Amino acid sequence: MSFLRKLIIVGSTICLTSGAAAAASCGNTSAGFEAWKASFAKDAKKAGVGKRGLQALAAAKYSSATISADRNQKSFRYSLSKFMKIRGSATIEAQGRKRLAKSPKFYQSLEKRFGVPAGVLLAIHGMETGFGGFMGNTPVVSAITTLAYDCRRSDFFKPHAIGALKLVDQGTITGNTRGAKHGELGHTQFLPGNAHKYGVDASGDGRVDLYNLADAMASTANFLRKKGWKPGKGYQQGQPNFRVIKEWNAATVYQQAIAIMAAKIDG
Repeated sequence: MSFLRKLIIVGSTICLTSGAAAAASCGNTSAGFEAWKASFAKDAKKAGVGKRGLQALAAAKYSSATISADRNQKSFRYSLSKFMKIRGSATIEAQGRKRLAKSPKFYQSLEKRFGVPAGVLLAIHGMETGFGGFMGNTPVVSAITTLAYDCRRSDFFKPHAIGALKLVDQGTITGNTRGAKHGELGHTQFLPGNAHKYGVDASGDGRVDLYNLADAMASTANFLRKKGWKPGKGYQQGQPNFRVIKEWNAATVYQQAIAIMAAKIDG
């Protein structure tokens, strides 16, 4: 074989290898999303995702709305006072106290089981969805796979994409289930991987449904307990459980706001 022919063959092999690598890599536009999905399907299958989950992945669409939301997050840059004003902390506190007064036994049962006081759960519920008033209108599987593909935080979102596909397998969600722009689910906006890992069936219907209030509240309490919540200990800054609130959301102003509102709800 001539040197020139060897060079052509080697060059072609390199191009093919590079093309395969590019197809599997992250991207910052929709251009490579379909090729990435085909590659990610192999990883998902290895991770235990079944037929229904893989079908949901194949049907997922690149979510431009998700990318726009991810690129334009501003509220976490605000001061604590401005953040709380914009998020309506006074309303959340008032509504939280009313909800606690209306269903004291329910929240007492959650605290007895998981050790997490009502104020924390209600503050999160109010902050995330206005107590279920708006739980999102973006297809969850499309949103989370878009973020897993996007180069900004691909490694963070890939496990959550796998989690979403497993939730589809289980019948917890479908490929059409809608949530927040970042793929969060239900009353307290669980990321799919966390929903899969920490979800609790508190309603007793045999399935975990984060759009069911009982399941969502119990799952939120379970998440916090599994992350290290210490029953009976404080949750303000400097106290043992404040670090657990950090596990729910990485933004400092969010953590501070939850702790402040929770204390006012708990009374």
